Amino acid sequence: MPPLLELSSSLGQALQARGWQLALAESCTGGLIAQSMTAVAGSSAWFDRGFVTYSNAAKTDMLGVPAVLIDEHGAVSEAVAQAMAIGALEHSLATISGAVTGIAGPGGGSAYKPVGMVCFAWATRQPGLPHVLVHTRYFTGDRQQVREQAASYLLAVLLRSVTSEV
Repeated sequence: MPPLLELSSSLGQALQARGWQLALAESCTGGLIAQSMTAVAGSSAWFDRGFVTYSNAAKTDMLGVPAVLIDEHGAVSEAVAQAMAIGALEHSLATISGAVTGIAGPGGGSAYKPVGMVCFAWATRQPGLPHVLVHTRYFTGDRQQVREQAASYLLAVLLRSVTSEV
């Protein structure tokens, strides 16, 4: 079984065991993570929806990410990833969400935000405000390798989050 499918299947089993639903907000992965989730038979029991918000306007329109936040921090930032994860929860029935925004390359990078920089956030519904964690990773390789590494990382983090709360 391919690694993404294996992670998706394990995450799905953990979500189902908790009775939780997942929502995803993807930018640089372009739906790769949602595709891997829906490749698992029975995923409709635990996968609520995915948002592919590649443009800044989509992040604002679909997830409610404030345009001023994007202007101040850039689309590839922990602040925007956090807003994407919260927006995915607020615009879904999910219990947990994951968000990814980054620079897959080969162009688009800078000295401050190099190709391979990917920001992640994951959030769970809690009484009051959602509980959100953020993290930035730097991956190497070509565009597809960066996207696959980012997808695998987010799935692994979500799996740890779901299973650690049991």
